This record gives sequence, C-alpha cells and structure tokens, in this order.
Amino acid sequence: MDIVSALRTFQRVAETGSFSAAAHDLDVTQPAVSRQVASLESHFNTRLLHRTTSGLSLTAEGERMLPMALRILEAVEELGDAAGSNGATASGKVRLSVPAPLGLYLSESLGDLLAAHPKLSVELIFREQSSDMIEERLDLEVRLGSVADSSLVCRRIGWTTAFLVASPAYLARKAAPRAPKDIRDHECLCYDRAGDTCTWSFSNGSEDISVRITPRLTACNAIAIHRAALAGAGLAVLSHIIAVPDIAAGRLIPVMEDFQPSRLPITVVYPSRRNMPLRVRTVLDFLTDVIGQDPSMCVSGADRQWNG
Repeated sequence: MDIVSALRTFQRVAETGSFSAAAHDLDVTQPAVSRQVASLESHFNTRLLHRTTSGLSLTAEGERMLPMALRILEAVEELGDAAGSNGATASGKVRLSVPAPLGLYLSESLGDLLAAHPKLSVELIFREQSSDMIEERLDLEVRLGSVADSSLVCRRIGWTTAFLVASPAYLARKAAPRAPKDIRDHECLCYDRAGDTCTWSFSNGSEDISVRITPRLTACNAIAIHRAALAGAGLAVLSHIIAVPDIAAGRLIPVMEDFQPSRLPITVVYPSRRNMPLRVRTVLDFLTDVIGQDPSMCVSGADRQWNG
C-alpha cells in the first residue's frame, strides 16, 4: 500500500463526505477510493469511517487521525517543493473559481500552462459571487473588490479597468450622459457581484462620485449584461476584457469619458493553509503572470499585497 496515496484519499473522503466525490476530485474510480480507505483501516487495524445509507462520517479514531494525516501530506508537499529543482513537477487537479469575463480571458492562455505541466489539470468554475471555499473544495478563487473574510489568504494581483458604454442604437434614442448625475435619466443594465446594484461609482482622477440608479435589468453574469448592451437596452459598466473589441468595432461606444468607472482590486484568495501545494502555486503564478502582462490590469511592485 502506498501510505501517502491512501492518506490523501482518506483526506478527500473526509472533506467531501462521499466516496464518489472524492473519486471525482482524485480522478480515479469509486472502487479504487473504497480500496484505499479499506487498506488504510486494515493497516492501522481501526475503523476510520462510519458507512451508512445516508452517507459517511468520521469515527472518533478517524477524527483523531485526520489532523495527523494533513500534517503528513503537508510535509510531503513541502519535500516536493524543496526538490523542485531536481525534477518535481506540478501534478493533480486545481479547482479555480473566477468571474466569467476573466475566466474566458484566462482560458486563452491555459493551453500553454497545461502544455508546460503535463500532469496538471485545471477545473475552471465561472462564478460571479464569493464562494465557501472549504465547502466547495476550491483551491483558488479570484475576487473583485474588497475581501471581507479574514480567514483567507489574499494576494492582490491587479486592478480592473471598465468602461461605461452603450450601443449606437441606444444613443440614437437618448443623448449620452456627460456627468454622473445625468445617468439617473437613463436605462441602466447592472452586473451584480453580490454588491450594491443600485450604486455605480466613478472617478475623474481627483474625486470619486457615486450615483444611485434604478436598474432596468440586473444579472449576476457580466456576459448577459454585455449582450443586453449590444442589443441597445441601455447603459452598462463593462470590463475592458469584454468591451474593448466592441468599442474598436463600433458596436459599443464609451460615454462620459471624463469620469471612468472606479477601479477594483483583483485578488486571489485561498484557504489558510500553512503550505501551498506545488500544483496550486503553479496556477497562482500563472494567474499573476497573465494579469501582470495586461497593461489594463497590471499593478506595480509597490501595489502588490500579501496578507499571508
């Protein structure tokens, strides 16, 4: 029995509460997971899991073993990182949650990452709102704006750039706003990231101005708002990732250019763990590099922040 593999399987079963979920995460069959756990129980001559028709739960022995198993696995990961120059490679799956526009942007470069690391796989999860990372078994999540959860390790890797835009058809019906106060007279299409959907914030470089609006359309996905703006439904604040190609083609027109939408920090968060696996650090470095190469998102060295 490969004790490290068996401990890793036991950890995943304990975290997910399911043989099938653990098998999916580890990219093995459910019978293989069952055999690994059974071998571990036989090796230590103790039952680690209660198996019932309603699910799985840790026995008292399993609860005592799990923290020790995690320490062993962390030590193995640390040894792998220390031996990186001697051939250690990133391997395994990384579950990465990102807002849809940024996820589409990153997917254009993910092929290069996977080609460079043949044993690495990435599960890209499009989500506009913050997740319970432990509950959903996420390794990394990209969040826009402030991060309130102090239990997470945070790394700021960039800043958003957005435009207030509308289609030519919409602007043929209504005159473009010249200042934030003019927006109240317009149809507003709002991308909801679990924030205040009734407020848009702008800056002219010297002052920040917030405007209360009454959205005609609200969606928790920026792609939906983008399509509605293209169809002439109203004004929208869109990321440069989405808006720039349409602005260049004349399908969308930036308005109120003296007052740009306020920029938000782009932060990668992950659960507070003492050691980061090589597979996760590899994807984190990829995110930092890709965003750092975009002049509209990159930050200077002085702006980079760690809290852990």
